Amino acid sequence: MSRFEAVTVCLNYADFLEHVIPANQPHFDDWVVVTCRSDEPTFRVCERHGVRTVFCPYFAKNGSPFNKALAINLGLAHLKCSDWMIHIDADTVLPGNFRKLVENAELRKDAIFGIDRVNCPSWDEWQRYRTSNSSNQKHYFVQPPGGWHIGTRLSHYDYGGYVPIGFFQMWNCESNITRYPTIQDGGAEHTDLLHGLQWPRPNRILIPEIIAVHLESEPSSMGANWKGRTTKAFGPESSGSSMMAGKSVLRSAPQRPAEFFTAAHGYAQGK
Repeated sequence: MSRFEAVTVCLNYADFLEHVIPANQPHFDDWVVVTCRSDEPTFRVCERHGVRTVFCPYFAKNGSPFNKALAINLGLAHLKCSDWMIHIDADTVLPGNFRKLVENAELRKDAIFGIDRVNCPSWDEWQRYRTSNSSNQKHYFVQPPGGWHIGTRLSHYDYGGYVPIGFFQMWNCESNITRYPTIQDGGAEHTDLLHGLQWPRPNRILIPEIIAVHLESEPSSMGANWKGRTTKAFGPESSGSSMMAGKSVLRSAPQRPAEFFTAAHGYAQGK
């Protein structure tokens, strides 16, 4: 039986994590969420669901606005890293039959794996989807969940083509790659690319049967949250509140300590 351990970096995304944890927790044998001590909503969500938290003091190290690689590595250091390791974003929901699909894929231990995703554009759409008992598999056909369009894949032609990006990356400890690359002033949007490129192109594999759902609170332009949370809270419109698990969501990017910044999503998130 395979063992799956996961790490997630979450800063000011507790409103998404509140929905992601119940959906993804059954898939993981262990899960660590990395945040900062100031992000009390994230800590409270994890505590309520029994997910371990790790506090990272290195988000602004080396002058970076958001040093995601160091945060991921700190999370990995708190895992056994004994079999399969997964990095997954705080707003990404895996399908309910993830374990069955991934076991059926006959995974290669010398490879890194990626999956596709669709963008769920709002709270209302998420409620529609989660109450519809939708599945991305209809008999023999794999279809995008919720009727949403498949998101963009990354193909880096200077390095052979397809690279799994950071909303979901899965690899095995037998590859002897257990840490993300860190570079001076490295922005979070490059962390996942550098990690994926540690494997040669034949060892970078897409699992087409698995399609994740990327939660969004509102339509927004690419990069809206790369340098701080600017999108509204993920919740019912009727609340009329921008509160996120008891803490206000920033609607702009004022000057704040770099540890608050959530540039982590880069092109891996698209928002």
